[in-house]
Amino acid sequence: MPAPAHASWLLLPPLLLLLTLPATGSDPVLCFTQYEEFSGKCKGLLGGGVRVEDCCLNTAYAFQEPDSKLCQACRSPQWSPWSHWSPCSVTCTEGSQLRHRRCIGFGGKCSEKMEPGTLEWQLQACEDQPCCPVIGGWSDWGPWTPCSATCSKGTRTRQRKCDRPTPKCAGQCPGEAQDSQTCDTQQVCPTHGAWAAWSLWGPCSGSCQGGPNAPTERRSRTCSAPEPSKNPPGKPCPGLDYEPRACRGLPPCPVAGGWGPWGPVSPCSVTCGMGQTMDRRTCDQPVPQHGGPFCAGDATRTHICNTAVPCPVNGEWGAWEEWSTCVRPKMKHISCEEIPGQQSRLRSCKGRKFDGQRCAGDYQDIRHCYNIQRCPWKGSWSEWSTWGLCNPPCGPNPIRTRQRLCTATLPNFSPTVTMVEGQGEKNVTFWGKPSALCEVLQGQKVVVEENRPCLHTPACKDPED
Repeated sequence: MPAPAHASWLLLPPLLLLLTLPATGSDPVLCFTQYEEFSGKCKGLLGGGVRVEDCCLNTAYAFQEPDSKLCQACRSPQWSPWSHWSPCSVTCTEGSQLRHRRCIGFGGKCSEKMEPGTLEWQLQACEDQPCCPVIGGWSDWGPWTPCSATCSKGTRTRQRKCDRPTPKCAGQCPGEAQDSQTCDTQQVCPTHGAWAAWSLWGPCSGSCQGGPNAPTERRSRTCSAPEPSKNPPGKPCPGLDYEPRACRGLPPCPVAGGWGPWGPVSPCSVTCGMGQTMDRRTCDQPVPQHGGPFCAGDATRTHICNTAVPCPVNGEWGAWEEWSTCVRPKMKHISCEEIPGQQSRLRSCKGRKFDGQRCAGDYQDIRHCYNIQRCPWKGSWSEWSTWGLCNPPCGPNPIRTRQRLCTATLPNFSPTVTMVEGQGEKNVTFWGKPSALCEVLQGQKVVVEENRPCLHTPACKDPED
């Protein structure tokens, strides 16, 4: 059976499609004041023709090469969030869909030592509906309905059903279920007159206040929607075919506005990195009056300013290192026994520069543990895992895999321990990978694996190209 769409997939190591677009330090770039994480776009254009090093004096900024659509953040490189899954490659039966993420940043590499700009892809199986539609066939037409009018012409209709045969899997019959045609009663209907829409109001006799005569405007209409018939006689339109009124709300004659001189230039907007200065002018020589046009052009103008001072970069914790071996001082052997030991792991504060903030929290983590490394314990076979991602996602003939694992049954050791009186109980964690012993399944002792090809796979294309 094909796997259901949007299942929870077992994540296998994805294959990378390397598409690296580095910015060299000497090339001029467009500099922006913001990198928008969810869309991957540059926001707040500061200006162009600047060096990457100058733009990235502030790590909150971002840059874009003039001939590229790719926005790169000035912060240390890290992977963007995964994109949404693309639509399934087929609308019925089993297909495949892709998603991607990109290494974004400057002055380093992402995990797995990937350069900024590198794309990473994942491919999974999908199924919008399990079967493909099958069209049906129409029955014979039913009888015509009576004519819809009692004089002149009308319409009549007839219908048919989509049941010879009935369509399958959301299929349909080609064509329409209803047919209509004109019918003639051979009786003449009288046509009563009706007014057509009023015309637009005509021009006023004046455009400004203060003339010798009160300005007026006028509109008209015709009895033509439709005209009354003569045989048999129809009724004429009631009322007048024109309407006058006085022009209302005429303004005084307009005065166009004019710009005053430019004001002083403001200080640079930032104290580190690159910013902007601005100066203003006012539309007050003269001020526009009585509907006169406002001054053409901009009231403000900006210029790039460079403090040449690097902005502070706060430190960020790196990933925790592996836990050390679970040991107990003055005891050589605690493996496979209910004897609690202790282990630790470390992490380092990376990237802090230019008097940025230090990482908050501890660099060391300590816990109590039971050492079960390579303990030969009885195990049992797990249920099948969910199907994993398709690998290679951008290569030929990708496959997906699921597994059953021989999993050891952990002993019933106490989950807490009291190491020092008066300090309360501490949680104890199992550490290590035991040697699980299961009955042989399909010729295997540790893992049973099943593979299945991924169908109708789409091509990997950079969304910025």
